[in-house]
Amino acid sequence: MLKCKDVADYILKLSDPEIGDIISNLKLQKLLYYCQGFHLALYNKPLFKEDVCAWAHGPVVPEMYRKYKDYGEHGIDPPESIKVSAFTEKQEDLIKEVYKVYGQFSAWKLRNFTHTDPTWKDTPKDEIISHNRMKKYFKTLLKTND
Repeated sequence: MLKCKDVADYILKLSDPEIGDIISNLKLQKLLYYCQGFHLALYNKPLFKEDVCAWAHGPVVPEMYRKYKDYGEHGIDPPESIKVSAFTEKQEDLIKEVYKVYGQFSAWKLRNFTHTDPTWKDTPKDEIISHNRMKKYFKTLLKTND
C-alpha cells in the first residue's frame, strides 16, 4: 500500500506553479481525501495507509498537514521527482482524474464542498473518518455520475 506522502508528491507534481496552478496545504488535504474516497469506492481498499480525520476545515491527513503547515496559504513546491514505480496504472489514473476534476477549484471551494459531505459532517471533530463511511459516500458519487 502507498504512503500518503507518495500520493501527495504525485498530486503536487501534477501542478504547474509557473502558470499559477498552485496547491496549498488546505487544497492538498482535500485532494488527498477525494483520492482516498474514490479509491475506496472503486477498489474496496484504501489508496494510502494514513488516516483521514474530520478537522474544523474539513477532512485532513494529519501527517501531511504537519509536513506542510509552514506553507500556510501559499503553494507547496512540487517535488523534483516522484517514485512513479510505486504506483499501479489504476492508481495513477485515479489520482490524475481526481486532479482533473477537483484540482481546478480553489482550496476554499474544496473546503466548502467537503463541508456538505456526510463523511465529514457526521464524524465527530478530530476523529478519524472511517474507510467504510468514505466508501459508502463515494459510491453514491460514482452512481450519480454514471
